[in-house]
Amino acid sequence: MTNCTLPGISFPSVKRRKVEADFCGGHITSDGGVILLRQADRLTGLSKSLVKVLNDARQAGKLRHDLLSLLRQRIYGLALGYEDLSDHNTLRNDLALQTAVEKDDALASAPTLCRLENRSDRKAAADIHQVLVEQFIGSFKKPPKRLILDFDATDDPVYGKQTGRFFHGYYDHYCFLPLYVFCGHRLLVAYLRPSNIDGAKHSWAILSLLVKRLRRAWPKVQIIFRGDSGFCRHRMLNWCDRNEVGYIVGLAKNSRLNTMARVWLEQAEKGFSKTQEKQRLFGEFHYAAKTWKNKLRVIARIEHSDKGANPRYIVSNLEGDAQYLYENIYCARSDMENRIKEQQLDLFADRTSCHNWWPNQFRLLLASLAYCLMETIRRVGLKGTVLARAQTGTIRLKLLKIGAVITQNTRRVRLMLASSYPYQPLFRLAAAKLKAG
Repeated sequence: MTNCTLPGISFPSVKRRKVEADFCGGHITSDGGVILLRQADRLTGLSKSLVKVLNDARQAGKLRHDLLSLLRQRIYGLALGYEDLSDHNTLRNDLALQTAVEKDDALASAPTLCRLENRSDRKAAADIHQVLVEQFIGSFKKPPKRLILDFDATDDPVYGKQTGRFFHGYYDHYCFLPLYVFCGHRLLVAYLRPSNIDGAKHSWAILSLLVKRLRRAWPKVQIIFRGDSGFCRHRMLNWCDRNEVGYIVGLAKNSRLNTMARVWLEQAEKGFSKTQEKQRLFGEFHYAAKTWKNKLRVIARIEHSDKGANPRYIVSNLEGDAQYLYENIYCARSDMENRIKEQQLDLFADRTSCHNWWPNQFRLLLASLAYCLMETIRRVGLKGTVLARAQTGTIRLKLLKIGAVITQNTRRVRLMLASSYPYQPLFRLAAAKLKAG
């Protein structure tokens, strides 16, 4: 096959010097920080845990790329910002990525990685979720006193004829409807679903499985279920009451709720008319819809401004002041939306362009696994620093995207990171913390 040499790229001169560029620099990488991903992986044992539970039906004696290296290559690639399989046709020769994957020759090609995804099935999805939960449990040095499980669904737009895609009236496009469960910044569930279902579909079963496993690890832990009004299902809330699970969930407003909150609505309206300043009041009462067996505690947050009345309602079995529960417990669930944005915008969880269902679920979970490594870097390596709450896109830009020259011999792989890299102290600190654990 003819090996074509491409011409260099010319740019405007600088002080009479010609400016030219080409791609013949040799072993130079723009991803020198990938070694931090390897440190996070070694600290958590994530990729090795996956290999223990995933089935590889290929004949061992005929393999060039084992399952461990395939998973690492794909997960590290997503964390570095390479969402497409075709990226790996060139990326497979990057010496920095090869070192992080612990290989010393070319990594897998795009077709090999594609076959990995298309071998995925229901069992693989369940096994990966089990690893996510076990990783979460294993990260605690002592039992936590309280865990808040945030449930939320989001749209995953699709643009082809993928299996299971449907038109969703609320989002106004064809999409999937994945369900996410987070505990703080920790991802526990990334469950792909078709969009022609109730947004709370299967959430009860997932909550039950999580509660049973978490209580088996920590019998005395307090577990709280938190979600928006899309998860207000009375049978699910009754199950929480029977199993001593706390809940604080949004409740869609209706005329009956507004009637029961009339005294606060009128008070807020009068207060605004008198002061022309936005009024905020809190109240509570017990309410049951026709299909509910029992009346539940409802907290009403009433606001009135120049735009009129804006009542919000939540239902909860937690003890405490109504205003505190709303402002400090319920409103904190909005941070979960930032975690979902990290998944979709920074780690390409919405790159579900496979035709079949289970490969798309596998892609969603690959992005979730990449998130776990990035979250480990943030939680462990960046604790107490200016990037302790940075999103994964910022962490990638400032700690992973580093220019480096690489040399390799039989005794050493050396990454000579750019001397002008501005975050050297931060990188050194993160590397030391991830190594120490």
